[in-house]
Amino acid sequence: MTKPFRRILFTGAAGNLGRRLRPHLQQFADVVRLADLADLGPAGPGEETVRCDLADRDQVMAMCEGVDAILHFGGVSTEEAFEPIMQANILGMANLYEAVHKLGIRRVVFASTNHTMGMYKTTDQVDASMPTRPDGYYGVSKVFGESLSRYYWDRFGIETVCIRIGYCWEEATNYRQMVTWLGLDDLVQLLWRSLVTPRVGHTITFGISDNDGRWWDDRHARHLAYRPVQSSRQFAHKIPQAVNWEDMQDITLTFQGGVFLHNGPKYKD
Repeated sequence: MTKPFRRILFTGAAGNLGRRLRPHLQQFADVVRLADLADLGPAGPGEETVRCDLADRDQVMAMCEGVDAILHFGGVSTEEAFEPIMQANILGMANLYEAVHKLGIRRVVFASTNHTMGMYKTTDQVDASMPTRPDGYYGVSKVFGESLSRYYWDRFGIETVCIRIGYCWEEATNYRQMVTWLGLDDLVQLLWRSLVTPRVGHTITFGISDNDGRWWDDRHARHLAYRPVQSSRQFAHKIPQAVNWEDMQDITLTFQGGVFLHNGPKYKD
């Protein structure tokens, strides 16, 4: 089978989601360059491995050389103190797009997050045209990434698909996860559509499976032709049916950000 790219770069390959995605990426390119600050282990067939600190501009430039497209999953992936988020997610994003621009790379798929909209209420339905309302430093950093990628599209014509990823773990165990769950097979399909759709401009899409209940309206990304085949319905029997009305005072049930509302902001002592 002819693959759409000769070489792609996948950052964040040593992370929890990166490790799960790694075996699925060979269908995208002849060579998959895996990058992370952490140890990646030995390269397999059709793989290259690179250790890279996203805050180091020269390392980022070298990491990006010779690739046709980038899946950018690197950086801090949860709520944390501001300093590491600033280094990896903000400075690192600026370094990445400057390398993309200088090297003539035309397509980036950016792992954004639903936490860019986490301060909307669970009774709201959100779409990509609505103002961002992040729920912590992590969400703020991803808003920066979406805005930066938009600037590079408007100014330099570099296309980006920003995926506001939902809850992408093996199974859902509570109501929020039932609404926001994203199956791994669906994520792989969404990455494929984000890479091969001929013209995406600057697209923001919500990464969720075909779940019951909807907080996010993805109508602005219909041109990607993403059709989820998985659903959190398979986990419904594991979700408690009884309602504890005292829990309704919990802020994590009021806002879409969930437990991230308990996690930040954090400062280093």
